[in-house]
Amino acid sequence: MSTLPNQTWQSQPERSLLDSIRGLGRGGPQLLKELAAQADVRLDGHRPWDIRVHDPAFYDRVLSAGSLGLGESYMDQQWDAPALDETFTRLLGGGIEDRLYGAAGLGLRLRIALLVLRARLLNLQSQKRAFQVGEQHYDVGNDLYEAMLDPTMSYSCGYWAEAEDLESAQRAKLDLICRKLELEPGERVLDIGCGWGGLAEYIARHYDVQVVGLTVSREQAQLARQRCAGLPVDIRLQDYRELDGRFDKIVSVGMFEHVGRKNDAAFFDTAAQLLKEDGLFLLHTIGTSDVNPVNDPWIDRYIFPNGELPNAERLAQALRPRFVLEDWHAFGPDYDRTLMAWWANVEQAWPALANAGYDERFRRMWKYYLHCSAGFFRSRRGHLWQLVLSHPGGRSDTYRAPR
Repeated sequence: MSTLPNQTWQSQPERSLLDSIRGLGRGGPQLLKELAAQADVRLDGHRPWDIRVHDPAFYDRVLSAGSLGLGESYMDQQWDAPALDETFTRLLGGGIEDRLYGAAGLGLRLRIALLVLRARLLNLQSQKRAFQVGEQHYDVGNDLYEAMLDPTMSYSCGYWAEAEDLESAQRAKLDLICRKLELEPGERVLDIGCGWGGLAEYIARHYDVQVVGLTVSREQAQLARQRCAGLPVDIRLQDYRELDGRFDKIVSVGMFEHVGRKNDAAFFDTAAQLLKEDGLFLLHTIGTSDVNPVNDPWIDRYIFPNGELPNAERLAQALRPRFVLEDWHAFGPDYDRTLMAWWANVEQAWPALANAGYDERFRRMWKYYLHCSAGFFRSRRGHLWQLVLSHPGGRSDTYRAPR
């Protein structure tokens, strides 16, 4: 188990930003109440999605640091909401961020402008940075993920069309991926971002194929090798840009969110080079409806450093010169249900996790992460896409994706 980053909300730059906004004075609480009310959320209200403020410092933290202050103040027990997922559904659906940034003052607007410039000017997902997300997020502790996830250890959206529980939804997702890829015995399959090896194990066990799985997490690689022992599966701690060879099929589930727009060309060029001419490539990714998406500051600091969600325009632009789009399947509402099932598992397992060393601040951080993510999908700001791609001119038949 790794410990939570030792972050305090009043670092020197944040104190400077806080000082720059002090002019709001006693108007701060009223401003936040008015903004929240526009999203049908009351501060100190009594409905399940209303915010109960326990510490007046909450107001300054949100006004000075936006979503970062909102998340950190929750971790520090300065506010609560009984139905946190519904709180975020309303805040995100009501566009509260834009209203807050427009009203809060120059300090917060400058902070956001710097984040946008950072994402646009720097390659935050370069090969040198590739392992950072593995070390901070995926290596946090296999005991946590084993408690949260289903037995397949699938850390991505389940497919709930006919499923009644998390495990059946995840197995339905694995089966759907295999059917879309049209797997045949003896084929060689590449799994970019293989996680704990659930998909690699499923493919090798049920379809008699060889699998090469890539991950940037040491903890994932260790467990994946254990669960795939005795199967024709090669788990590698390796960045996708370091790989060579040829594969009949390629699959990438829940990894493209860490690629970043500056690496789109490298990612899809690499996939095109590795995929045989008549092969298929399935890309499973979270997407966003935002026009110019930037990683949320709280998510960037505590959950997924250097992440960047694609929108449909970015994906279409990156794919157009490299692949034929055979199918685009959207089932974003299924992620809402998946996330809430994960939290139910964490909550049930919390006494054991607490005994293992996870503290209350970590529990609140993880609850905030899963619930704000559920609200992201429930508000329709977030989407889940499965794309099936092929080489231009590489297939002579008509592809029909199963559902």
